[in-house]
Amino acid sequence: MTEAAVVASPAAVSPVTAAAQAFVAHHLAQAAALGERLIPLVGRPDEFAAELEAGFRELADPAYIDGSRRIAPGLGEIIGVRLPLMEAAHKAFKRGTRQGPSSPLLDVVNRLIGSRYGDVRWFGMWNLERLLPTDPERTWQLMRRGAREAAEWITIDTLAHPYGVGILADSHRWAELEQLVFSPSRWERRLVGSTLATLPHAGVAAGRDKVVVERGLRLVGQLIGDAEPDVQKALSWALRTIAALDAEATTAFLAAEATTARDTDDGQRAWVIRDSLNKLPAETAAELRAQIDGVRRTPGAPSTSRAAITAAEFALNAGATPPAASHREE
Repeated sequence: MTEAAVVASPAAVSPVTAAAQAFVAHHLAQAAALGERLIPLVGRPDEFAAELEAGFRELADPAYIDGSRRIAPGLGEIIGVRLPLMEAAHKAFKRGTRQGPSSPLLDVVNRLIGSRYGDVRWFGMWNLERLLPTDPERTWQLMRRGAREAAEWITIDTLAHPYGVGILADSHRWAELEQLVFSPSRWERRLVGSTLATLPHAGVAAGRDKVVVERGLRLVGQLIGDAEPDVQKALSWALRTIAALDAEATTAFLAAEATTARDTDDGQRAWVIRDSLNKLPAETAAELRAQIDGVRRTPGAPSTSRAAITAAEFALNAGATPPAASHREE
């Protein structure tokens, strides 16, 4: 979850923003103290979770809850801690546990990911990346669990960064995304696009290499045409990121998909293409936009992605009923 940084002059700041900034400033020291109190509780997951929840309640801003629900429908329960305060608590906690063993921290993260509160789960997920080098298999189990149980985009996009770090550390982990393109869960399918979008920002030079472009476009090619807006947004985000790495390859990909969208009147595919164009040269973007002019999404239309077609064929061959088409409108 992100909060917009305010760079305008004080006179331009809205009363709501000013109140949020004042609230954060007033509670920063308290948030850091919470992080320090958590350090000796690493070996006691239940006590750790109880202390974190109690501390978060003291830091909660009720005004933040309604805003969070507006940007993330289906969010579920949260305590309502603003991001800078969560970050302050986590920074203090991370600093004090940097040299500790991974096993006790894994147990804590496992406990937090099972919390009823979204902000407690996210605090736990922020520790996944640091656990990958020392205990990759158990960490991947927690990451898969987090994705499987997700019910909104904030959790998925929080998981995208450790997924990216894990993939770049071990190329065999590309299989994690290759399997998720066929998932019946729109949130797991969104994770494919979100991970691709964050790979170049994973702090590893390999995140910008040719393999990411090639494999990323292949995965997007499996999912483009998905009927779910949450998936479509992640795919266009991924394509904008890949375009910054290799504009020529991305242009060729989008041109081929634009032809398919036009020839089949595929509005799902066309929406992703339109939302991906701002990282391409203006002339190229205008040509692609003109090619799919008038091709629009139709509410209730089924997914046309290659992955959805393959999954439906597999379900029919196995004697199962294929999943119903989405009826959500953006």
